[in-house]
Amino acid sequence: MNSSGFPDGEFEARCERAQIAMHEAKLDALFFTTEAEILYFAGFRTAFWLSPTRPWFLILPASGKPIAVIPAIGADLMAGTWIDDIRTWGSPHENDDGISLLASVLKNYSNIGMLKGRESGLRMPLADYETLLGKLLGTNFHNASSLVQSLRIVKSDAEIEKTTAICQIASASFANANQLFHVGQPLDQVFKAFKIELLKNGAEEVPYLVGGAGQGGYRDVISPPDKTPIQSGDILMLDTGATLEGYYCDFDRNFAFGSASDEALKTYDILYRATDAAINAARPGIKCSELCVIMQDIISQNSGDVGRLGHGLGIQLTEHPSLVSFDQTVMQAGMVMTIEPSMSMSDGLMMVHEENIVIMDGEASLLSERAPCELPIL
Repeated sequence: MNSSGFPDGEFEARCERAQIAMHEAKLDALFFTTEAEILYFAGFRTAFWLSPTRPWFLILPASGKPIAVIPAIGADLMAGTWIDDIRTWGSPHENDDGISLLASVLKNYSNIGMLKGRESGLRMPLADYETLLGKLLGTNFHNASSLVQSLRIVKSDAEIEKTTAICQIASASFANANQLFHVGQPLDQVFKAFKIELLKNGAEEVPYLVGGAGQGGYRDVISPPDKTPIQSGDILMLDTGATLEGYYCDFDRNFAFGSASDEALKTYDILYRATDAAINAARPGIKCSELCVIMQDIISQNSGDVGRLGHGLGIQLTEHPSLVSFDQTVMQAGMVMTIEPSMSMSDGLMMVHEENIVIMDGEASLLSERAPCELPIL
């Protein structure tokens, strides 16, 4: 077992699948610069990604193990993974932050795949990337986003086990709402109390927690919480992305305080039924766009436009694919998804409902404990 929490065989299997796909795509190597991919193929897990100072590189050849080209500060951690070929430089460097070293590796390959599509980023200085291209004038860089996404969307049993564990931790934390939240409590203290509860129950980190509260519903669910106290009649929504060994949960819960308006109760019921319909339909063979339509048909004209009604989940809070009208990705067994319908209400208010599931050969399996069928009143 290496520092990632997985046996080496997990990464061997991931790379073998990638290399089969690379052969079909006529690619000599894949070149990665971003955290999720370097974690996925190497098992390199560190909070050091929060610093933009140093770039990190991984090359997966068409055969053999990956090659790490990384700052020297990461050598010991990378040596704890299954990677053998680790090439380092002292970073940050005044005028050559690993680019010459990286070019010396990449020059051996003619056709290199990179992530260039939707939901990808470069995560190295653009000027350095341009310098790299100048050193590799005979090299062709191809868009490999679809190839990599097709590999990552199907989770192994070990990955599903980790996601299940963090979903259970978050579910247990939400179950203590009566002890955690109360009228008069400032919203920022609501957030703090829930983060503490998640950590006490076994979450490793809580990098993502959003939500909102207001009379009969909420408006803004992505701003930092303020000190506005919870009032009787408020609806509180918390949406958590807690992690365990690098894997996320991502689901929300709604709570009313004292009482709930008829509109809030009705909206909750519609969202619950839309979520149920999507979970029941989420089987191998159905398209993301079709799941989106199933939910839209239930929430009708009240959905608003939030862009999508769910997404993939794993080592990133949001992963490919999206439950949106234009995503034609076909569900496969082993895909972990969020189901996340939302509705607009009167006076600019809204409500959101979300669950986490894994696609199975038959019915989908819930990873989060299903929310109550009626809006909880605290």
